[in-house]
Amino acid sequence: MSMNFHRKLPIPQEVKKEYPLTDRMLEVKAIRDESIREVFEGRSDKFILVIGPCSADHREPVLEYISRLRRVEDQVKDKIIIIPRIYTNKPRTTGQGYKGMLHQPDPEAKPDMYKGIVAIRDLHLSALRDYDFTCADEMLYPENYRYLSDLLSYVAIGARSVENQQHRLTASGIDFPVGMKNPTGGDLTVMMNSVVAAQSSHTFLYRGWEVTSDGNPLAHTILRGYVDYAGKSASNYHYEDLLKVNELYEKSNLVNPSVIVDTNHNNSGKKYLEQIRIAKDIVHSRNQNADIKRLVKGLMIESYIEDGACKAEEHIFGKSITDPCLGWEKTEQLIFDIADKL
Repeated sequence: MSMNFHRKLPIPQEVKKEYPLTDRMLEVKAIRDESIREVFEGRSDKFILVIGPCSADHREPVLEYISRLRRVEDQVKDKIIIIPRIYTNKPRTTGQGYKGMLHQPDPEAKPDMYKGIVAIRDLHLSALRDYDFTCADEMLYPENYRYLSDLLSYVAIGARSVENQQHRLTASGIDFPVGMKNPTGGDLTVMMNSVVAAQSSHTFLYRGWEVTSDGNPLAHTILRGYVDYAGKSASNYHYEDLLKVNELYEKSNLVNPSVIVDTNHNNSGKKYLEQIRIAKDIVHSRNQNADIKRLVKGLMIESYIEDGACKAEEHIFGKSITDPCLGWEKTEQLIFDIADKL
């Protein structure tokens, strides 16, 4: 056989029943969801920061990082809504390497999908229970989204997934913001088409059910840069790029025109320290043009406790084992600088 079936995993409903939200957690999530919705619907001028590690690798440093974000948000909450990144699925270009906590709750142990399901739900539960944060995750596997659907306040569809039909249709059935990244080749029409699909109603097959989605009016675009024909990183966060996306929105029938700009990946050429300059440049562009200010709702920033990245076996607390991230001191200062310039 080409696949070896090990065991049948519990369905999301069973896992949610075993690891439920309290009434207080449900209330906190409802309040946060509404405040985020207000931004994407243009009813609030607050700025969103989807910020955190490239991938959630270990429970303890991720929660330590989130505890620090809580202290910072309390100081900037009049201007900024922080949505921590707890990215538990990691796309791999060649399929090799660490695929995230869902696959390996211990990055140095063998994959264990059941332990992974429990670990990612427990981590998101802890962020909400202990720090009043509902977080962001990447929807790498649409069929697994339901394991966390009651905990998340933001979902990103990656550059390699954004053309996939199942990702687009599943996004259309989510009732909070879903960001659709431009594809790795940079074609903005592909990104816009994905938002059209996500904002529309569909009937499709999902987890063995025939379902009909209502369409997600909070689906929007994420600019993350791209790879050009020569294989080099190219950015798309500049003033002219933002005006171009605004024009595309104006020509569409889409509601709630919105952009989140990813300051890392190909926008930074994977030079993580460039995120500081890029973030400030985007805020400057917003301050120079009313259309851009209405359009750009926030930033996506890769940040952790320690600067850079390391191998898993080096065991450096709070240092990324995937893409390099901004360390905490730089992150904290950047958040305060952004708040001052809004």
